[in-house]
Amino acid sequence: MFDRVLAPFRAPTPGWPESTGDVILRDGSHVRLRPLASRDAEAWMQMRIQDEKWLKPVEPTTQGTWRDAHSPAAWRNSYLNLKRLAADGTVVPFVIEVDGHFAGQVTLGNIQHGAVSECWIGYWVYSPYMGRGVATAACALGTDHAFGRVGMHRVTATYLPYNPASGRVLKACGYREEGFMRRNLHIDGQWRDHHFVALNIEDFPTTAVQRLAAAGRIR
Repeated sequence: MFDRVLAPFRAPTPGWPESTGDVILRDGSHVRLRPLASRDAEAWMQMRIQDEKWLKPVEPTTQGTWRDAHSPAAWRNSYLNLKRLAADGTVVPFVIEVDGHFAGQVTLGNIQHGAVSECWIGYWVYSPYMGRGVATAACALGTDHAFGRVGMHRVTATYLPYNPASGRVLKACGYREEGFMRRNLHIDGQWRDHHFVALNIEDFPTTAVQRLAAAGRIR
């Protein structure tokens, strides 16, 4: 008879912690996704504070100032929460790397297995890397990871009507318009409308990365 209580066995989280393979942009840069890590604190704080004008209008409303929301304490709380959710199998938080440098994030969230088998994807890219196809490549890598490693049947996303660039990224990765959601998320101080898009694994016989390569968007 056991004389101690054994800790419950925790099955590995599908697709976490794993990095993706590299893709090569048309300018020769290498892009990959890797797990968010504690060492990313300084880059995360610096880049997001610097990019307030780009990020604040499209992200959920923060409490206090933008700088308050990106303080060392805010990073610590966010990171520990994401780490816990990743261990629980409901979130996969990635860093976008370009030639080995932190360049933004991709997150797979609200992961549900079983009869639902669905998650959402979200992303942001540091402004010096914008306009080079980084967001599209990162979205494709995240989408393929959701299907191939996490085991999803369906991935969804939303984008703001005044952010058509995000819509183009999603369309390039194969996402299709499925609806228009009125006042569904509190963004930058107001309830905002969003376009709703989705992609099912059987929609295409190829991966998102393969389709980008066929279209000449990546090498």
